[in-house]
Amino acid sequence: MNKRTVVVTGGASGIGRATAEAFAGEGEHVVIADISGEAARDVAKELGVDHVELDISDPESVDAAVAAVTARTGPIDVLVNNAGLAGGGGPITALDVAVFDRCVRVNFRGTFLMTRAVGAHMVAAGTRGAIVNISSIGARQPTPGLGHYEATKAAVEALTRSAALELAPHGIRVNAVAPGPVLTPMTAGFAADTAAREAWEARIPLGSIASVSDVVPSVVFLASPGARHITGASLQVDGGQLLG
Repeated sequence: MNKRTVVVTGGASGIGRATAEAFAGEGEHVVIADISGEAARDVAKELGVDHVELDISDPESVDAAVAAVTARTGPIDVLVNNAGLAGGGGPITALDVAVFDRCVRVNFRGTFLMTRAVGAHMVAAGTRGAIVNISSIGARQPTPGLGHYEATKAAVEALTRSAALELAPHGIRVNAVAPGPVLTPMTAGFAADTAAREAWEARIPLGSIASVSDVVPSVVFLASPGARHITGASLQVDGGQLLG
């Protein structure tokens, strides 16, 4: 298989870092894209991959990053829209509007801008590529206090389906992976609360919160030739939580 160029947003930590490492292990040309240029550089050096500084919520930053990557590596074959945040929590009736706006700006606007730019690039280059969005089962199962975050993930899933339909004539596939709670730096505070963690794990039929290694194989698969007839899908990786 020819080496592909794989761009992973939010690739300096959590699911993004593990995804970048997995693709690199398969011999792909990986580019870690992260809002922290320093973190992206350090992780890229550790993994032996490329990096680019990128604010996915800023269209100028997105266009500049895509131009920089393609100038160095040629066409982008795979985009993993992983970067995201919760930004805080609380009931909808009391949620700080700034928290809501930041979450929408990164999770939804950022995924849209990256899909827009890289999708257009793939079409122009004639690349039969793959885009994998990191969603959440929260798009389908609400949790009190996370309504703002879950709404953005529902929007990401809708965008996934629309992009899949529009880009299919160009041979470009767009799918999503929807994890349940995952042990990452973003959830470290929650995971450290023994009572909160046990309460959440009680909701999961398989009995435990996912590690990043539980999620990454689905991302790699959906970007692979083995998934060549799958598009517009959202694959839940939740230990069965949605069954409850």
